[in-house]
Parts: sequence; C-alpha cells; structure tokens
Amino acid sequence: MKKWARALYQPGVPLNGDKRVTMSEEHRKLSCNAAKEGCVLLKNEDGILPLSGSGKLALFGKGTFDYVKGGGGSGDVYTGYVHNLYDGLSMLGAESYGPLCDFYRSYVEEEYGKGCAPGMISEPALPAEMVADARRFADTAVFTVSRFSAEGSDRAEVDYTGEPNPWAGETTMPGELHRLFPKRDFYLTAEEEALLDAVCGAFDRVIAVLNIGGVIDTTWIRDRQQVKAALVMWQGGMEGGRAAASVLLGLVNPSGRLTDTFAGRLEDYPSTEGFFESHFHVDYTEDIYVGYRYFETIPGAKERVVYPFGHGLSYTKFTRELLTVEKEEDALHFRVRVTNTGAVSGKEVAALYFRAPRGKLGKPASVLAAFEKTADLAPGESSELDLAVALEQLASYDDLGKIRKSAWVTEAGDYHFLLGGSVREAELLDYVYKVESDVICRQLTSHLAPVNLAKRMLADGSYEALETGPEPDINACIFEKLSPGSEEAMVPAAKGRPVYMMMHPYAEGVHPLMDVYEGKITSREFVEQLSDEELIDLLGGQPNTGVANTWGMGNQPAYGIPSVMTADGPAGVRLSADCGIPTTAWPCATMLACTWNKELVEAVGAAGGAELKENNLHIWLTPAVNIHRNPMCGRNFEYYSEDPLVSGRMGAAMVRGIQSHHVGASVKHFAANNKEVNRKNCDSRLSERALREIYLKPFEIIVKESDPLTIMSAYNAINGQRASESRELLTDILRGEWGFKGMVTSDWWNRAEHYKEILAGNDVKMANGYPERVKRAMEMGALTREDLLSCAQRVVEMILRLD
Repeated sequence: MKKWARALYQPGVPLNGDKRVTMSEEHRKLSCNAAKEGCVLLKNEDGILPLSGSGKLALFGKGTFDYVKGGGGSGDVYTGYVHNLYDGLSMLGAESYGPLCDFYRSYVEEEYGKGCAPGMISEPALPAEMVADARRFADTAVFTVSRFSAEGSDRAEVDYTGEPNPWAGETTMPGELHRLFPKRDFYLTAEEEALLDAVCGAFDRVIAVLNIGGVIDTTWIRDRQQVKAALVMWQGGMEGGRAAASVLLGLVNPSGRLTDTFAGRLEDYPSTEGFFESHFHVDYTEDIYVGYRYFETIPGAKERVVYPFGHGLSYTKFTRELLTVEKEEDALHFRVRVTNTGAVSGKEVAALYFRAPRGKLGKPASVLAAFEKTADLAPGESSELDLAVALEQLASYDDLGKIRKSAWVTEAGDYHFLLGGSVREAELLDYVYKVESDVICRQLTSHLAPVNLAKRMLADGSYEALETGPEPDINACIFEKLSPGSEEAMVPAAKGRPVYMMMHPYAEGVHPLMDVYEGKITSREFVEQLSDEELIDLLGGQPNTGVANTWGMGNQPAYGIPSVMTADGPAGVRLSADCGIPTTAWPCATMLACTWNKELVEAVGAAGGAELKENNLHIWLTPAVNIHRNPMCGRNFEYYSEDPLVSGRMGAAMVRGIQSHHVGASVKHFAANNKEVNRKNCDSRLSERALREIYLKPFEIIVKESDPLTIMSAYNAINGQRASESRELLTDILRGEWGFKGMVTSDWWNRAEHYKEILAGNDVKMANGYPERVKRAMEMGALTREDLLSCAQRVVEMILRLD
C-alpha cells in the first residue's frame, strides 16, 4: 500500500492479507496472557491456592459478576465481550454454588439495566440462609470486591463546579461515589464489611479477589484469620475473569508483583493531607518521598505498610544469586542467576535496588535501579539476567545549590546494592560502588522552579523552608480570555474541498509533502510555501474521518498533507460503539506494569498499534505515564506505578511496540498531572528536584529509549505555568536537554491560550485551534511567522514518519 493511503482513502482492508487483526484470536489471547501475568498473589496461607480442580466453591460478592474491565473516560474501550470471574471459573471447569450465583447475576443485570456502570453499584444484602446453604455446598469461599474510577473525577466525593461541564459522567461521578462509598472507595463499605463478616463467620477458608484499578485498604486481608489467600486481578480487560480463574485454579503460576505500596489508611500517604486542600493548587510537600521512597525512608512509616512495593507470591520458590559485577564505560552490569527451586514451573522478577549515602542532598533509603524478568523456568532450571545500571542513575538533582546548583550530582560515599523482588525482601549484595569525591554528572539550568511552595520534606521526616514569591497568574493574556469552560467539547470545522482538486491533485505551483519524503526539498522549504492562515490552520485539530472520534492533524490537501487521525488509549483503540467495530480490551496500565515484563508490554503495544493502523488511524494517545502520587487520583488505572523507572521502562516498551507499525504514540500527560478535580486549572506546586527525579523522569526515559513521535502536554499548571504554555518545559527541557525530535500536542480542550502554546513549542492545539485569536496575537506583535513555521515543521516531520 502506498504511503499515506490509509489516511487519504480510508480503505477497509485488513492489515495482514485477508485476515483482520482487530480483536483477532491472537490479540485476545495476548490480552489474556498479559492479564494472567499481571495478577498479584498477595497472600497464600495453608496452601489454599491453587484450588483443586474438583473442589466446590461459594462465590460471594456482586464483584463476581460486576466485573470492571478498565476505568472510564479515554481509558475505556468498546470491545466484543467481557469475561467476569464467574465466566472464567465456569469455563475452566470449577463448580460454584448455583443459587448464590443466580442471586448476584440477577442483581447485577437489574442494576446495569438501570444504567449503572460496572463497579458503581452497591453490595446487596444477602439472605442469611443463603450463606448457610452455600457452606453446606462448599468449604471454600471466594469474596470478590470491584472498584471503578474514571477520567475527570478523583476517588472521592469532591467536585469542582466553577465552570460549565458538558460531560455528564464527570459531574455525576463524585455524587455517586459519596452515595456508594461514604468512607471513600479506598475502604470496604459497610455492606461489604457485613458480607465479609458473614462469610468469615461461616467459612474458615476464604479467598479474596480484588478487581481494582488502584490501591485500596488491605488490612482486612492481612488481619483476618479466615482470609487465607488474596489475589489482585486488577482491571484485566476483556479476558480478566478467565485470567484470574487460571491463576486461582493453578493453570498459571502467578508472577505479578506490585508496582505500588499498599498502606493501611489513606492518611498513611503523605500526599493525602493536602490533596483536596484547594481546587486551584496542590502542594507536593512530600517532595521526592513518594511511595516506597517515603515508606522505606521516613522514621515510623515502615510500620504503616501492609504490602510493600514489589510484593508478589508464587506457587513455587526461587533463588537469586549475584554472579559478577562489571563496570563498562558509564554503567554497572550485574549478572544475576535466578533458579526455580520449587516443584512447579514459573517466572520470577529480579529487581536491583541501591542505597546512596545521605550526603548533603538527602536520599531515599532504597531506589529501584534495574529489573528484569525470567522466561518460564521449569523446576531446577536457571536463567541468567543482566541488570544494567547507568552511573548517572545514582545521581540526585541539586536544585538549591547545596553542592552545585541545577546539576545532577553523584555525592561522594559508598553506594550499596540489594537484590530481590520486593523492596522489603531485597538482600544486601557483597558489592560496594565507591565514589571518592562529588561528581557533577550534568550541569543544567534551572527551569520551572517553584514560586509558591513553602516547604518540602527531608529524609528524616522534617521539612525545610523554601523561598516563595508573588502568585503567578496562569490566565495572563494579551487580550480577553475566553469564558472559562466555553472551550469544552468544541470541534474543528469541516473544510470544503477546493475546486482545482477535481483537475489536478495539488494547488498550482506547490511542492507537495511527498517531495519532502522523496528528498526533493527540505521540510523547512516545504512549510515556507504555506501562508500564515494555512500555517495557523495546520497548528489546530482537524475534523474526524472514517471511524475516528478524537479528531486529527494535518489536513492540507492543497499541499498533499494527509489528515492523520488520533484514537484514545491506553486500554485499547477506543472506537465508538456506533461504528460497530469492537477492538481488543487490554488490561489496565497498572496491571501491565505489575507483570514487570517489558517484552510482554511491547507485544501489547505492537498489537494495539496494528489495530490502530488497520482502522486507518495514525496516532494512539498512549501511554500515560503519570506517577501514582496518591491512591485517590481517579486516573491511576491508566498509569503504571509510583516509581519513575518502572513507569518509564514500561512506557518505553509500549511506545516501541506501537511505533513498530509506523504509527505514532502520544506519551501523556506531560507533566505532574496527578489529580483530576479541576484538572484544567490546578497548579502542581513542587520542587525542581521532585519534578526532575520523580515526575519528569518517566518521560525522559521514554524520549531517550524509544523516540516517541508525539508528547501530549498536560492540562494542569506547573509552578504557575500552564504545561502547554511552558517554554521551559516543552522547549528548554524536552527538546533542549533531552533531544526530543517529535511534536507536542495539547490535551483536548484545555484552558490555555493558543498563541502562548505556539510560543512555548506546543505544536498542535486539540481538538481544535483558535485561528482568529492567533492572528490577533500576530497583529499585536506577540507572535511571528517564524514561530508558526517552527511548529509547522515539526508537525509535517511527524507525519512524514507515518505510513
């Protein structure tokens, strides 16, 4: 097929010969396998798991049928079917107590018939005699809990009503959460606790199954004697129920590990205190001490952890052994042997952590440095893995000049390494990397420094004061701003097709974009042909074509620029149900991260990229790599981890897979987008060190390892600068420091000013641009043609990389 044929003509042609790849058997199997590998076994006492194939089960909880395949908003996907836990167990031959299943099935179907979303219905009261009858049928109970969250709201009753919002789901979600979860959905509801009491009163063999997209309270799993085992099945996509059942029944050995710390209470996370303090700002006072960096470092915090970062059990046993350590140029290579010493085959993770000297800057007690996962190992079989650590990973960012201001510094002292799975089980290695004197790894320039963050946490749990300045106005504009909220859901206008297109393909005398592809002219020479009006149009979103529903980019037929369409992610290529094209629903991003398997995530990316391309779409709006700063963020299911290395490496793998088909990934949301309530007007206030070490780091890893075609700027502001209007973020850091070669798009319908985005290096405004406002800025001298040309050149260079 010729270049851009799918963009230009929307052919209904399968990607591979006469066989469609979209939701193909191979992709459904891959989705199931990814879900199997992402399941995390939290607890397994008395060998209750795996279940015997001939055992009888009593399935309690509406979550048995009320299965949440993934979160809401852009992370949702229209798919062909969904297998819940009951489906999975039944398909694999397990025998469950029928009347109990009939009760829950009928209830869930009735609630769905009322328009309730999966995971957003209350736990029904169960007749007492049914518990007793179920106990007479089976001696093992499965207690399932499900949770749902969505884009546009957090996991709480808090809402912002300061501007119009046409999205009904976002406006009703906080109220529904308050009705269903008066203690917030981190905790079991009173109805769930009552059911658990009844089940534990009748059964002494209880298995908990968690169908969740983010962290919840698990103290009841740890503390209840009757709860012998617990499996986190996450939100596992279309095949999640079958995957979880395969693990419960021992058809698959669990090998998933947590990529977040599960603490006992919301208040145990330091970021909870100020999470909803204001609709208009969030103070990141915990600084770099996020997740396990907090719990393993700050005095008294360890005791609050129920299940630590990296925790996950197996049905077999493994040993890890350090073989050699070699220093090669600017990296350390740890050669590790992992051996299956148990009785069944399985996979295992080797995670390497380091402990840096506290020094002048202060450091977390442990930091993940590298990780790899074995293939399936038979009993007695070994695998050797190379865990590579760049020496620069040992450095800390000095934002205040305690050693060298605005530099990455490796402080003098001894650097120790620990090998294991979880951060708690990792064992100290007999190897020390010695740094004789402070090393300046990279000298940078201060960017996006805080102006209104009063304090930040130190390694001993105390706080240091920071200088503050005048409150910046994130809405500053050279002319009157649009009415807040009036931008929402605006779409680009359709264009008429020029008459000359009937006679010859392009405008008279122009060099079409194909001439750039064929090397006849440069991309700069090409964009210089366009008028100011045409350039401005190119820098805004374009009308949908084909099955697209999130609009496109390009669309200058007079110059041979195709209109390339976008599609939401990351749980699948999200098409409207009206199109009648179901796509594969993948496990949520958190579950994919819990596989700790970069090759598997890359395969999922490649499959998703193939479905994107087959449906004549070109840019998949994924991966989302924001940090799990706090469990209450309603969009955590779309993100990978509390750890920047896991987030970056998984995101890089996803991008490599997607772009292997010569379509584009759009890595989002750049950056520090960790809260949904009033996300389009909220300022993330954080130190430059926390920004660089935690919140920018996943994006930096992805840019350097996988060369994404596009980055999506975030809705929020960062230290008083809207992300899409920040030249420091998009030009100085992203392009200047990291060498990003692609283009930047805004998130859809943000509250930023189009001309300011162009000045910052945000190349396309989605879903639509504001040409009249851009032209007015040019007339006022705030914007030049050169500014337009720079952005336009990046847009066409991105399109040139697409098939």
